[in-house]
Amino acid sequence: MKNVIISMFLAFMMFFTVPVLAQQENNSLANNGGSHQSTTIGGYGDVIYQRDFISKTSIIDLERLVLFVGHEFNQSVSFFSELEMEDAKVTGGEEGGEIAFEQAYVKFNLDQSHYITAGLFLPRMGILNENHLPDEFNGNERTQVETYIIPSTWRELGVGFYGSLNSFPLNYSVALVNGLNSGTFEHGSGIREGRFEGRNASANNLAVTGALQLYAGNFKVQASGYYGGTVGLAPQQADSLQLTSGFFGTPVVIGETDIQFEANGCSFKALGAFISIPNASDINRVYANNTPKTAYGAYAEAGYDVFHAIRTVQGKQLIVFVRYEKLNINATIPSNGIFDGTLDQQHVIIGLNYLPITNVVIKADVRVMHTGDQNPALTVALNPATQPYEQNNTFFNLGIGFSF
Repeated sequence: MKNVIISMFLAFMMFFTVPVLAQQENNSLANNGGSHQSTTIGGYGDVIYQRDFISKTSIIDLERLVLFVGHEFNQSVSFFSELEMEDAKVTGGEEGGEIAFEQAYVKFNLDQSHYITAGLFLPRMGILNENHLPDEFNGNERTQVETYIIPSTWRELGVGFYGSLNSFPLNYSVALVNGLNSGTFEHGSGIREGRFEGRNASANNLAVTGALQLYAGNFKVQASGYYGGTVGLAPQQADSLQLTSGFFGTPVVIGETDIQFEANGCSFKALGAFISIPNASDINRVYANNTPKTAYGAYAEAGYDVFHAIRTVQGKQLIVFVRYEKLNINATIPSNGIFDGTLDQQHVIIGLNYLPITNVVIKADVRVMHTGDQNPALTVALNPATQPYEQNNTFFNLGIGFSF
């Protein structure tokens, strides 16, 4: 199995021998404007070292390496893809590591202001889902809110329509994609494990997403939403389990707003997101996965580029930042759920990003975490050597990231 996976990965790399850059809506190809065909290649990756002060353990990991590959057939039609490998290697029969397509879609330009995407793509939700290059966000870790409330990076199969107004700085998008699988929701990670990510996705249940982006001077404001079904079973099977199936049966509803500001070396961003699962009790009755009825998260971050005010320093950045996050993955539980205080969390992250050049970053940060109490009803018989749960912990992170 190991040799087969490695052979497939190498074959993919060898097939595309000429260079792609597909991130940030792949503007480099979208704006090419030439009538000739072109293929390009690029990518990004990051390595992280983390010290856990409670367990007194450290890990170091090639967290991910991603290859962007795309082809412009003509001015109207392009193809984009991202192939991601996590944790450096995949070994059959062992946990950890993943090789997966993060994107693989065709883009149809309708005019200069409108286009359609079809295939595996990232719905426009939150800040990080579309813009997650390691040299574009502060800190070694992606935000907790946009990992567990908005499960970035979140990709699904479907079709999306994107546009902008010519007379007003407003972008808009709407997409129809496959829904989630409530049967694979896991306690502690919210809806994250319910994503299909392009693999044998059920099309019995669907989801619709939409977003509005407003640009005003140095500000960018966004509001986005998601409404989708979570039961893709055949009607007879769903009825036997007393689950509501159909396109939007047993739905998940997500709302999100965010704001970003950047000027004169200063930056600020804030985001809030809310999840509602009205039929969580039905999901718990069938799958016993302790699905919450509601979950929420929010964060605010401020940063400053120290080198911005030093005229003798050109082409480099030293960004000092602080971020506060608050999230609760089981804010409200149904009558057949069990509350877990450890999922009610606060995080404070302080750190710096040093960019010697635009596309390479060296990062160092400290994350201080505080959670609620552990619920004894959710613990099992532990090894006597197991440490008791600590509501407070500190993590030190050091890493390097790049994109090209």
